[in-house]
Amino acid sequence: MAADNKAKAIKKQIAFVYEGLNRRGGKIKGEIYATSPTEAKGNLKKQGITPTKVRKKPTPLFGSGSKPIDSKDIAVLTRQIATMLTAGVPLVQSLDMIAKGAEKESMQKMVTDVLVQVQAGSTVADAFRSQPKYFDELYCDLVESGEKSGALDGIFDRIALYKEKSEALKSKIKKAMTYPIAILVIASIVVGILLIYVIPSFEDIFSSFGAELPAPTQVAINASKVAQEYWMWVVGAIGVGVFLFKRALRTNKKFADSMDALLLKAPIVGNIVNKGAIARYARTLSTTFAAGVPLHEALNSAAGASGNAVYKRAISEIKADVSAGNLMHVAMRTTNLFPDMVTQMVAIGEESGALDTMLERVANVYEQEVDDAVDGISALIEPIMMSFLGVVVGGLIVVMYLPIFQMGNAV
Repeated sequence: MAADNKAKAIKKQIAFVYEGLNRRGGKIKGEIYATSPTEAKGNLKKQGITPTKVRKKPTPLFGSGSKPIDSKDIAVLTRQIATMLTAGVPLVQSLDMIAKGAEKESMQKMVTDVLVQVQAGSTVADAFRSQPKYFDELYCDLVESGEKSGALDGIFDRIALYKEKSEALKSKIKKAMTYPIAILVIASIVVGILLIYVIPSFEDIFSSFGAELPAPTQVAINASKVAQEYWMWVVGAIGVGVFLFKRALRTNKKFADSMDALLLKAPIVGNIVNKGAIARYARTLSTTFAAGVPLHEALNSAAGASGNAVYKRAISEIKADVSAGNLMHVAMRTTNLFPDMVTQMVAIGEESGALDTMLERVANVYEQEVDDAVDGISALIEPIMMSFLGVVVGGLIVVMYLPIFQMGNAV
C-alpha cells in the first residue's frame, strides 16, 4: 500500500518554472518537477535557492512542444544506465538522475514512469515492458536475464553496445540511400522551375523569329506547356503516390515483403542491405547468446532485428532446423543467404563453444564492410550525381539556345 501511494505521488509530478536568488544573491531561473508549488519551493530551498516566483509551466499553444523519443535516445539512455551502474550508483538513483537531466519532456516522463514502477516493486524488466513503444522484447528479455543472473550492469553495457552499433549501422545505410534521392529531388525541382518559369520567356522570343524551331527545342517547349498546365496535378500525383506507397508498406505485408526482396537485388544498395542484415543478425545473436538467452529464443530476436523480410523468413527456418536438432551452421548454409565465411565462423564457434565470440567477430567484420561500402559509394556517387544534375540542367539550357546558335550560323 505504501508503495502504491508513493507511486501515485510521483506520477503527479508536474513541471514548474521558477525565479529566485542563489546563495550569493544572484538571480537564477529554471525548471523543477514537483507535486505542488509548495513542494517545489521546499525543494528549491534545499538546493540553496530562495524562490521569488514559482508557477506551473505553461502549455505551448500548439501541441505539447515535446519532441518524440527516437531510437538514438534509447541508445543514450541505455549507455547512461550502464555507466552509472558500473560506477556503483543504484538503479533507482540512476533513473532519477537521468529523468531530471533529460532535455526532452517526453523522455523525462517515460523514465519517470519506469522509475515509479521500479520503486513500487516491479522488476526492472517489467518496468521496461510497460513502455513497449520504446523497449522491444529483445531489450526486456536481456534485462530480465541480467536481473536473474545478478549482472545487471554488464547486461546494460552489452545492450548499450548493441544499440550503439545498430544505430551506427542504420545511419550508414540511410546515408547510402538518402544522398541519391536528395540529388534526384533537387534535379526535379530545378527542371520544374526551368520548365515553368524560364522556358516560357524563351518561347516568346522564338515566336518572333518566324522560322521552324529545332526538334529538341520544340520538345522542350511542349514539355514546358504541359508543365505549366498540369504541374499541380503532377505534384499531387507524386504526393498521393508516395503516401499510398508508404501506407502499403505499413499495411500490406505481401507488398512490404516483395519490396524487401527487391531491395536486396537492387544495384549497389542491395549489397549494403545484405551486409547490414547479416551484421544485425550476428550482433543480435552474439548479444543474446552471451546473456544466457537460449538459442531458439535468441534466433527469434535475431529474426526481428534483421530488418528484412527475406532474412526474417530464413532465420525462422534456421530456428526450426535448430529446434529439430541440426547444427546452426548447417541450417544457415541451406538458406543460401549467408556467405561461406559466416557459416564457417559459426561452425568454429559451435565446435569450440565460443559461438557468441565468433558471432561478435562476424558482426564487426560486416559492420566494417558496410562502413567501407557506404564511404566508397558516397565518394563515387557524388561526382556522378553532380554530373547528372549538370547534364540535365545544362542540356535544357543548350536546347533553348539552339535556335539562337542556328541564327548566328546563318548570318
